[in-house]
Amino acid sequence: MARRERVMRMSVEQPLWRALAGYRVLTMLYAIGFFATAYSGFVRPWLAVAYYAVLFVWTLATLPKVSGEASCTRRFLAADLTVALTGILLTPLADAPERVMDGGPTLPSIWTAGSVLAFAIKGGWRWAAVASSLVAVANLVERGSPARDTVHNVILVWVASIAIGYVVEVARASERTLARALEIEAATRERERLARDIHDSVLQVLAMVQRRGAVIGGEAAELGRMAGEQEVALRTLVSGGLVPVSRLSEDAAEGAVVRAVEEPEGDGPGGPVDLRALLAPYAGSRVHLAEPGAPVLLAPPAARELAAAVGAALDNVRKHVGEDARAWILVEDEPDEVIVTVRDEGPGIPEGRLAEAEGEGRLGVALSIRGRLRDLGGTAELISVPGQGTEVELRTPKEAGDAVARGKAADRE
Repeated sequence: MARRERVMRMSVEQPLWRALAGYRVLTMLYAIGFFATAYSGFVRPWLAVAYYAVLFVWTLATLPKVSGEASCTRRFLAADLTVALTGILLTPLADAPERVMDGGPTLPSIWTAGSVLAFAIKGGWRWAAVASSLVAVANLVERGSPARDTVHNVILVWVASIAIGYVVEVARASERTLARALEIEAATRERERLARDIHDSVLQVLAMVQRRGAVIGGEAAELGRMAGEQEVALRTLVSGGLVPVSRLSEDAAEGAVVRAVEEPEGDGPGGPVDLRALLAPYAGSRVHLAEPGAPVLLAPPAARELAAAVGAALDNVRKHVGEDARAWILVEDEPDEVIVTVRDEGPGIPEGRLAEAEGEGRLGVALSIRGRLRDLGGTAELISVPGQGTEVELRTPKEAGDAVARGKAADRE
């Protein structure tokens, strides 16, 4: 089955845009309600009514504009700020002069802050500074003098909008960093999966050609030497690998994009499979399989990976102990986990040899065995005593494959 690319979007801005839309509606209703309670104090109430009618229609009609970064264009921001500034400058004409001098609210009241916050979310703290400065100038013109309460309100809006704009910029940078980290993690897991597959197939064949060529001699020895060179080059490649450059969405409001390769679910039904059926082909005259009498059920991904790890352990037995070496496979079905033990009769592994082999790019144990079990949430423990053989104990939680399947189903929804 073809493997799919799963796209995950992360956005910290969308909640801010939704909150801004709600703020604009609530503050518009607040401004209209406050005017209704103080209607008799206005010297030109018809001017205020006309402004509030425009404000009501404008706020509701432009809700789609504040639904995201892409729809909130510069032209809209300029028009929105103009509506707020116009309301501030119309206040001395509509309201009583004594109430203006006493620090009464402007016609748009706290609705003006929503217009400034749109600048902050869209363009960061610099845009917020420009918009809040224009509002400050309009408030000073409306009041006629820099009174204490006016200056206090101006500084409050100015500091708050700049702070929010700065936080938005930091959140965007953090979002990109997180997206990059997640993509690196996804690329690393994919590289390890490819390395396991290559180790289980190509590298094993190249190593066999190298050994047989050296035994046969002649032209076969030259072929074996070339196979050995290619094996070293391929090991270097799969142990290093490449990490793709992180990509961002065309619409920044949708957040950063992380693309991860999604494993196929298999060609058959998604129900559990019997691990014994996958391990049976490994049994033979030299490999003895001891298994429970009842089926050992695991989710397909977990069963396949566990069986592949057993195969990698047996490949190591044939490679390091000999083609005629005997091995034993023991399957234990516990309530919460499945334990598979692979034991051989070889000379054992010298202390420090596994770390040395991993440094040389020989990833059979690191990736083909431990890497597979780590991806399943399990463990792989190697017990080796010189002169007494090696034992590989593979533990896999039974819910490992089910959790993978649930995660994939949630992504599709």
